[in-house]
Amino acid sequence: MTSKLFVQAITKFLAGVVSVGLLIFLPAGTFFYFNGWLLMGILFVPMFFAGIVMMFKNPDLLKKRLNAGEKQKEQTLVVKLSGLMFFSGFIVAGLDFRFNWYTLPKCFVVFATVVFLVSYILYAEVLRENTYLSRTVEIQENQKVIDVGLYSIVRHPMYSITVLLFLSVPIVLGSVYSFLIFLSYPIIIAKRIKGEEKLLEKELVGYREYMKKVRYRLIPFLW
Repeated sequence: MTSKLFVQAITKFLAGVVSVGLLIFLPAGTFFYFNGWLLMGILFVPMFFAGIVMMFKNPDLLKKRLNAGEKQKEQTLVVKLSGLMFFSGFIVAGLDFRFNWYTLPKCFVVFATVVFLVSYILYAEVLRENTYLSRTVEIQENQKVIDVGLYSIVRHPMYSITVLLFLSVPIVLGSVYSFLIFLSYPIIIAKRIKGEEKLLEKELVGYREYMKKVRYRLIPFLW
């Protein structure tokens, strides 16, 4: 661990907390929005402790996860579309609460919270299985194909888990209209996967064989 990495991690973490908080509570017009605080808690508390663990046990992985600068034009578009989805989805959820358009029953919120937390645990497992995971599409030095654990089920388990995570977010916030916006995520991530696989198939030794071994990219028996 270095002081530079520590400062970078804390800065990005705090920036995320402030940004999400503003996007949720400003449109809501109040801080008395329980679902907003619920999401902030289940999102950032595990993230904080996961960051601490990575900082001491695998700082290289943490550094990769903090790097979000895409070099490929096609992937840059995917990142921008994802950002637009989050921006508009959070704002709509806040407005939904403020003007009481439609409130999802509490049982939906509880279920989505459980799904979110279980997905977080699976996300941590993916990070444990594949220490090459970067936030950018790239081939790293000495990178090898991972074909065990969750990678023996689908080729991109991290993206499969993020679909569960992100689709549960608007339900935790209690907003069906925000959920409709977040439904764009599987389409966005499918575009990212197609571009990523072109690079992996071309430059990562053994990936073509892996594609034949594990047929499904994102969802078993579907795609």
